[in-house]
Amino acid sequence: MNTYRHKFSFLLTLLTVLVLALAACGNANEKENGGKKEGESKEEAYTVEHAMGKTEIKGTPKRVVVLTNEGTEALLAMGVKPVGAVQSWLGDPWYDHIKGDMEDVEVVGVEHEVTLEKIAALKPDLIIGNKMRQEAVYDKLSAIAPTVFSETLRGDWKENFKLYAKALNHEEKGNEVLSQFDAHVEELKQQLGDKVNQEVSVVRFMAGNARIYYTDSFSGVIFDQLGFKRVKEQEEIFTADNKLGNLAIDVGKEVIPKMDGDVLFYFTYAPVNDPKALATEKEWTSDPLWKNLSVVKNGNAHQVSDAIWNTAGGVLAANLMLDDVEEIFLTEK
Repeated sequence: MNTYRHKFSFLLTLLTVLVLALAACGNANEKENGGKKEGESKEEAYTVEHAMGKTEIKGTPKRVVVLTNEGTEALLAMGVKPVGAVQSWLGDPWYDHIKGDMEDVEVVGVEHEVTLEKIAALKPDLIIGNKMRQEAVYDKLSAIAPTVFSETLRGDWKENFKLYAKALNHEEKGNEVLSQFDAHVEELKQQLGDKVNQEVSVVRFMAGNARIYYTDSFSGVIFDQLGFKRVKEQEEIFTADNKLGNLAIDVGKEVIPKMDGDVLFYFTYAPVNDPKALATEKEWTSDPLWKNLSVVKNGNAHQVSDAIWNTAGGVLAANLMLDDVEEIFLTEK
C-alpha cells in the first residue's frame, strides 16, 4: 500500500511540474509575440507617405472606405472589397463592369462631396481618398480613421495604385496586378505591329461642351504606353496657359478640323442618359465639319465607353480599354 502511495505521489508531482513548465512556455511565447497567443498573427505598424503627409497604419486594414472611382478599381483588383465607396460617375450606383463585385458596399457620397457621417458609421480602419477631391475634409476624415490621399486624378493611375497597395499592406499583390497589366500592353503592342504608327485623336462630349483629350489623360497615357502617335495639329492648342494642361481642352466647333487623324475615338459623359449630353453629341457629329473629317469619311471614327475610356480611371477599366483597342484595330473589316 505504501509503495502504491509513493508511486501516486511521484506521478502527481511529475504531472504538476509538466503543467507548470508548459504554462511557462506559453507565457514566454505570448510575451515574445507581443501579448498574442501562439498561432495568432502579429502585424507590425507601418507608415505611408502620401499627398497630405505621413500616416501610420496598424496591421493590414480589414474595413476600407475608398473615395475615388479609380481607387475602388484598385481595391477590387487586389481582392479587397471596400465597406464603403463613392458612387460611380456613371451607373446606379456602380459602373457595369464592377457592379457584380460591389454588392452590399455602402455608398458614401460622390468624389467631390463625401458624407462624413456615413463614413464614420462604417467604422473603417483605413480611408483612401484624393487631395484634388477631398483636401478640405482631410482632417475630419483622419479623425475617423487613418487616411491616405493620392495627389491627382489624371493619367497618374499607376502611381496612385502603388500608393493604395502600400496603404493596404498589399504591395506584393499590387506589383502582381501592375505586372499583369504591363504584360497585357506588351502582348497587344506586339500584335498591333506597325499600326501603332498611326495618329490617334480622342474627343469627349458633355452637356453643351466638347473636349479634345490629350497625353496626360487616362486614355492618353495608355496610348503612349502602346506607342501610338498623337495628332500633330493638336500640339499647338495645348499651350502652357491651357487650364487643364495636357489633360484636355475645351473647344468650339471651329476646332473640329483639328480632331482629324488616322483613327478617332469619341465618348459621351451622359449620366442616366442625360438628354443634354446626348443632344450635344448628336449636334457635333451631325455638323458638316465633323462629317468632312477624313477619319469619319474613311470609317475610322469609333464611339467607345466614357466609363471605360475616361471616367472610371482605374486598372480594371485600363485592361478593358486594351480589349477595345484590340477589337477595333485587329478585327477584320
